[in-house]
Amino acid sequence: MTSTGNDIVALGAINVDRTKQSDFYSKIIVDAEKALYDNALSGVLPLEHFVWLAWSVKESVYRFLQRHQHDLVFSPSKINVEQLTRGDAASNDQAIFDGVSGFGSHKMYSRSVVTGEYIFSVVNDEDDFAHIYSDVKRIGSTEPADQSAAVRDLVLHKLQELFPADRFKIEKSTVGFPVLFRNEVEADIPLSFAHHDHYVGYSLGFDALI
Repeated sequence: MTSTGNDIVALGAINVDRTKQSDFYSKIIVDAEKALYDNALSGVLPLEHFVWLAWSVKESVYRFLQRHQHDLVFSPSKINVEQLTRGDAASNDQAIFDGVSGFGSHKMYSRSVVTGEYIFSVVNDEDDFAHIYSDVKRIGSTEPADQSAAVRDLVLHKLQELFPADRFKIEKSTVGFPVLFRNEVEADIPLSFAHHDHYVGYSLGFDALI
């Protein structure tokens, strides 16, 4: 399925005490996911980070699938994180988590970056992220219009670096996901945006560009 999905959570904007209350986190994670945390991840992640990591994965799955299922409704409890393992650190201040999630008949794979400032996830329907490009940027404003402009500038700047002879623009589909145009023609290139507080990020299926 040609698609992509991503999500970002700014950790400075979450309510830690509320997140750790079961009546709150039970709206995001199910019992099996809490057991996954208790049995395998409690030593490497605080609970509040796990909850929002699960949220970011589930939101990413939703965005991936919504490109083809326009009437899909986001329901965190129906998207189940079945596996989540810590991979090699990207740097001293970053941790990578690879996961497998299920939603109905769909099996989805996730790759998440957890830093002290944010959690950023990208999903794919194959266990291969070699052709998925993504980036995160901190911006000075939390206004929705500024977030939207900043994330578009971020991806367009990267595309212009890669393909200086081409012209790119981004429009919004009737459903709400971004649509990329290359030289005035709609490109079959999946693109996903996310923003939260001072952070914006995107994922791009760039293999179709080559």
